[in-house]
Amino acid sequence: MTQMTWLTPVMEPFAQALDQGRMPHATLIHGERGVGKRQLAETIAALLVCDRRVAGSRQACGECRQCQLVAGESHPDIRIYQPEKSRMIRIDQVRALSQFAVASPQVARLKVAILDRADQLNINAANALLKTLEEPASDVVLLLLQETGRPVLPTIRSRCRVMSVPTPPAAEAVSWLLARLEERDEASAPEQQALALQLARGAPRLALELLDTSFLEHRKAALDAFRQFMKGALSVATAAKAFRDLGHEATLNLMEGWANDLARAMAGGQPRDPGIDEVVRYLASGNPPWRAQELVDAIRDSRRALVNNVNPELETDRLLIQWRGLMPRRRRAG
Repeated sequence: MTQMTWLTPVMEPFAQALDQGRMPHATLIHGERGVGKRQLAETIAALLVCDRRVAGSRQACGECRQCQLVAGESHPDIRIYQPEKSRMIRIDQVRALSQFAVASPQVARLKVAILDRADQLNINAANALLKTLEEPASDVVLLLLQETGRPVLPTIRSRCRVMSVPTPPAAEAVSWLLARLEERDEASAPEQQALALQLARGAPRLALELLDTSFLEHRKAALDAFRQFMKGALSVATAAKAFRDLGHEATLNLMEGWANDLARAMAGGQPRDPGIDEVVRYLASGNPPWRAQELVDAIRDSRRALVNNVNPELETDRLLIQWRGLMPRRRRAG
C-alpha cells in the first residue's frame, strides 16, 4: 500500500518517547477527516508491540510473532473501539476498554487501545473514560482520535498529550491519491480528482472515499436542487428528496461545509466548495456573520440528535428551511 509520507514527521515524537522510555499513557491525535489518523494510530500500535524493534526505528519489523498477529488483524493486545450503529461510542464500549486496560497483556509487553472518534463519546461514556485516564495502568497506551472541528471534553483533552496530524501539501496529496487509484486499477477524470480533494479539504483518504462512492454525483444533484430551492423554484419536500441519496450523515457534512463557506465569504475568504460559491456570496452580502454561526450550530445540533433516532427527512427539511430564511424576503416564494 502506498505510504502516507506526511505521517512520518508525526511518528518522530512517538519513536523518540519509546526510545527514551517515556511513552505517554494517553495521546489525543487530531486532524481533518481522512488525513490518516487511524493509519497513524495502527502504525504506532504495531511499533509498540513489536519484539524486534531497534532503537531509532520508526517502523515495526514486520517479521516477529507480534507483527504477524498485527498483520493478521488478530493481535489480542491491540483493541479498537469506534462508533457502531448508534454513531456514538457507548458506555458499554468504554467499560470494555477499561477492563482491557487493567487486564494483563496476553502476548506482548503492553496493551494498546485505539479509541477512534473520541469526539463521538456520549456523556456517560466520556465520564467513564475519565476514570481510566485518571488512573492509567502502567502497561497500557491509549490512542484517542479526534476529527478537526468536533470537540472533546476539556477534562479528557487535559489528560492526554495532544498531537496534530497535518493535511499534506497539495502535490503530496495528489501523488498519494493517484498511486492508490493505480494500485486498485481504478480511473477517474483529473477534474473529478481535483474536486474530491477540494471537497475533502486536502485529506487524501477522504478524497479517495468520495471517488469510490457515488458522492460526487449525488452532491451535484443535491446542489442543483438546493440552488433551485433557494430561488423559490422547488418546494422543501422536493429539494429534500435530492439529499436523500446522499444519506443523512453525508448531508450534514455537506451542509456544514456550505455553512462554513458562508462564514468564510462573510469574512472575505474563498469558499472551499466551488459549487456553492455564488449562493454563499449572495447570502453573505445580506446577512450578519452571526447568522452563519447560527446555521453551523443548527447542523451540529442535528448531528447530535442522530443518537436519538430522529427522522432524517424532517431534519433535512428543517435545515433547508433555515437556509431559506437567509434569503431576502423579496426573493422568497410566496
